Amino acid sequence: MQLSARQFGPFHVVDIAGPRIDAAVAIAFKDSVRDLTDDIDGDVILNLGAVDFIDSSGLGAIVAAMKQLGPDRRLHLACLSPAVEKVFRLTRMDSVFTIHRSLDAALGDHGA
Repeated sequence: MQLSARQFGPFHVVDIAGPRIDAAVAIAFKDSVRDLTDDIDGDVILNLGAVDFIDSSGLGAIVAAMKQLGPDRRLHLACLSPAVEKVFRLTRMDSVFTIHRSLDAALGDHGA
């Protein structure tokens, strides 16, 4: 799974290029997000547009990535497929994360 980061104003967008965040990639995913966001300030928007499957390990990796940001930065989620959104809804993690329908909406919701 490949991840890349780009900056939009004060926000950092992490794009995920793989279709699955599951037990097979969860640890590498979490480490990659940490590597891409450790030395930056500001909120992070995780672009999940290419992801069509997430399991409990993947969900845990996203929660771990959020915790790695610390208390002063937030992790927002954008572009969730219906299947991925359902996982967040069923686990009630949709109340933990701010979820945006599109990347433009996430950036617009933040005044970028």
